[in-house]
Amino acid sequence: MSRIAYVNGRYVRHAEACVHIEDRGYQFADGVYEVCGIRDGRFMDEELHLARLRRSLDESRIGLPMPLSSLRHVLREVVRRNRIVNGLVYFQVTRGVAPRDHPFPSASVKPALVVTAKRINEARVRNAVEKGVAIVTMPDQRWARRDIKSVALLPNILAKQAAREAGAYEAWLLDTDGYVTEGSSTNAWIVDQQGRLVTRPAGHEILSGVTRHVLLETARQEGVEVVERLFTADEARAAREAFISASSAIIIPVVRIDDAAIGNGAPGSLTMRLRDAYLTYGKLT
Repeated sequence: MSRIAYVNGRYVRHAEACVHIEDRGYQFADGVYEVCGIRDGRFMDEELHLARLRRSLDESRIGLPMPLSSLRHVLREVVRRNRIVNGLVYFQVTRGVAPRDHPFPSASVKPALVVTAKRINEARVRNAVEKGVAIVTMPDQRWARRDIKSVALLPNILAKQAAREAGAYEAWLLDTDGYVTEGSSTNAWIVDQQGRLVTRPAGHEILSGVTRHVLLETARQEGVEVVERLFTADEARAAREAFISASSAIIIPVVRIDDAAIGNGAPGSLTMRLRDAYLTYGKLT
């Protein structure tokens, strides 16, 4: 079956989908995006993703391409046409098409919308969850507004590639004081020696992940003490457990950071408990 994409008002074959050469997303990375998980044919935490999209658009001073009710319909139609049961839907809004110039184009230029959907590699995710993954640390070289889910991801891509070339699954990025900010495409978590769940506070330094938000609520519902504070790479390497979170896989245990095994070198019990609990607390629509 051919994949189907939505591009600026039209459903088209994925292989034939295209945007204008002067789309500002292509020229300037002048746009934002969201990725929402699909589980058993239903959207995971959809309202939180749409709220974050609105926030990213507002912070970037980009308008909505259509009312949210219409966007919800488009998202569902793309998922339906691609017959996605377990997967991801990606939606991207740019400032639109205009002659290349750094200032904003005129108000008459309409924001551009692209939506795609795909299945996830469930076997790959299952293997990562069961065995855990390795992390490497490196300096954070991204811009100062990481709370905006911008399509400008070159530093993230370079960090992810460096991790893969080092034989690791993900990179944890360090600020100038040696504190972990987040992963190249994930949020970072540790369980300290007192059994507390620790993650960096939301702010301009990290993307406040939707899965992160739900996991914080999940942990509290489960009676786990949660501490939102800074932690160093050294503290992470000495932690009882560690994991990463993202909409694509919820939680993946971390069993090695740089050259240090985490805990006993196997996925931690609290990590796995929280992953199971998320499937209860996460909202499906």
